[in-house]
This record gives sequence, structure tokens and C-alpha cells, in this order.
Amino acid sequence: MDNINVLKSDFIELFQKDSENVFFSPGRVNLIGEHTDYNGGNVFPCALSIGTYALVTRRSDKNVLVSSLNFKDLGILEFSLENMVYDKKHDWANYPKGVIKTFENHGFNIPSGFEILFYGNIPNGSGLSSSASIEVLMGVILNDLFNLNIDMIDIVKMCQEAENKFIGVNCGIMDQFAIGMGKDACAVLLDCNTLNYSYSKINMAGHKIIIANTNKKRGLADSKYNERRSECEDALAQIQKVKNITALGELTEEEFEEIKDYISDPIKRKRAKHAVYENRRTLKAVKALEENDLNLFGKLMNDSHISLRDDYEVTGIELDTLVSLAWETEGVVGARMTGAGFGGCTVSIVKEDCIDSFIERIKKEYADKIGYEPSFYVVNISGGARKLS
Repeated sequence: MDNINVLKSDFIELFQKDSENVFFSPGRVNLIGEHTDYNGGNVFPCALSIGTYALVTRRSDKNVLVSSLNFKDLGILEFSLENMVYDKKHDWANYPKGVIKTFENHGFNIPSGFEILFYGNIPNGSGLSSSASIEVLMGVILNDLFNLNIDMIDIVKMCQEAENKFIGVNCGIMDQFAIGMGKDACAVLLDCNTLNYSYSKINMAGHKIIIANTNKKRGLADSKYNERRSECEDALAQIQKVKNITALGELTEEEFEEIKDYISDPIKRKRAKHAVYENRRTLKAVKALEENDLNLFGKLMNDSHISLRDDYEVTGIELDTLVSLAWETEGVVGARMTGAGFGGCTVSIVKEDCIDSFIERIKKEYADKIGYEPSFYVVNISGGARKLS
């Protein structure tokens, strides 16, 4: 945020007092490894320089007052620490509320209320994890304000639990993990089965990550997500009759090719193929980066998109248009959809001196074909959620 002082004066105007502390929590983008998390595979996300800011002051009573500059029309939302239940009227505030409740469920004492002003520069509904950013931010705030001494991985797990149980969204752990455990100039290779992780330095010399938002209203993603999960579960069950595995992510490409015909439904066979090949692609991509081979990394990103389009069928005309335009544009190392699909965003690696022409060309050609413009974000890789002052 260029000007925390602007936020500080907003806080005074809203709550009639000064804020005590400033916190930041990034958004995240997954560079490669899509729809692998629930198939026992690897993901490769990084935390971003865009995210959510919060200014906080403690209160002496049990009341919590929250407001967001992104949802100004909702004003100040108020609830008590003594009545922590999901309330539809509280809209976005159920995310921080769910984290507070989950901390309390785990035996952590939140002795008093507080006032928080949130401001996020992650586009809502873009698939860059604005909700997980708020959740981890709330966890870091509670940990700091009340000296709870909780390890970041435990904060991450409780934030995922809040989303699963309090909000009721069956998400994996990748979003909260990338946001909490992010590291400057690094992406994190995370095995979603074991939570084993390692950092890979991303040497972007002369290149930038550009996120393009299709600006398509998301509608399909949730129902199709559940459908894909069950298709993969069915495929796994059929393979388990001939091979002792617990997840599709355990198979190599060769092993899959040997036993794929045991999956009787050709559609489910394609879904399983994506899960296996994408997981292996992710490991190859990490190796390519470690060997400073950005071109190979880009090719694997492209292959990932093709698999998501043809085998997993979660892209759609908007994402495919953005990606195919990127592939034809000068200076692009690689491009793919990122997130659940059916809208949301693409991620591209682009030479710095080609960024302006990349954005200009794709904006125009996408609008000509789709009927409205995409939005672009040139981002840096950031550290994880933290206190700023």
C-alpha cells in the first residue's frame, strides 16, 4: 500500500480513535499444479505483492467491530465474542469471525474485542484467494494482539478449518498455506498429502508475472469442482482394485499408462490422467527452475493449460482466449489458467520490455472476441502474512 497514512485517517474517521497496529496478508497464485491438491499431489504457489491490509485497535469490552473499504456500503459490522455464530447479514465478516471462533475452539483465549479496518487490493472473485488472505490475516492479528505464540503452520491449519467448518466451503490447504508461509522471491512446493514443503528461488531475471482476470462472473466453478472431485474418486477406486495406492498423485505417468484401462469410463480416465500428469509436471517444473531453465518452466505451464482444457475440461472460452492470445504474443515464456477454472485468472511469465505491448494487444483482442475487457496485474512475489508496524 503506497499510503498507509490514508488508511490511518480512514480508521480515525470510522472509529473516532487512532489505530495501534498495521498488518498485511498477501494473495496467492498457483504457478503450476492445478486440481492436484485433492488428488494427493503437489502444488507450486507463491504469495503476491497484492493482498489485504488491516489496521487494528483493541477494546476493553467483548465487542468486535469490523469494516472494509472494499464493502463500504455494509458500513461497520459488529458482533460479540460471546456469540460467535455464522450470520448471513455479516457477509464478508464471517471469514474473520470464523477464524476467531476456530481459535477459541482450540482453547486459545481471546480476552477482549477490537476494531479493525480492512482494505484489499486483490480483485474479489478472481481466484487469487481474497477470502484466505483475510482468514490468515485475522489469525496473524490474534496471534500478535494476545501473545498466543502459535506456529504459522498451526495458524494456517486453523484458517482452513474455519473455511471448511464455519463458512462451509470444502477447500484444500493450499491457499492458506501459500499465504501464511510465503517467502520473498520464492514459490513453495507443497505436498498436499503430507504437508511436506520446500522453497524454490524464482529467478525472474528480466521477466515479470502477469495475472490477467477474465472478469467473467463466476457461477459454474463450485458445482463442477465437486463433480471433478467425485470423478477422480471413482477413477481411483477402480485403480485400487489392481494397485495398492491411496491417491492418484502416487502414480508415475508410466504406471498410469499401464493400468489406465481399468478405469471403465473414458471421461473419468481423462480426469485421472490430468491428475497424474499434472502432478509429475509440477515436479519437473520445480526442477527446471532450480536449473534456471525458465523456458522449460514456461513450456510446462503451457502443457498444464492444455491438460486442464482437454482432459480436465475446466477452462471455458474466456480462459482459453486469454491463454491462446498470450501464447501468440511476443515475450511470453509461458501462460496457463490458474485456480478452479470456468473464469477467474490466467498467469503468464512475460519479458519486462514486452509488458506494455502484451497488455495492449491482449486487452483489445480479448474484448473484440468476448465483448468486455480483461484486467491485468503485474505482480511481485511477496513474503507471507505479517505485522507491518
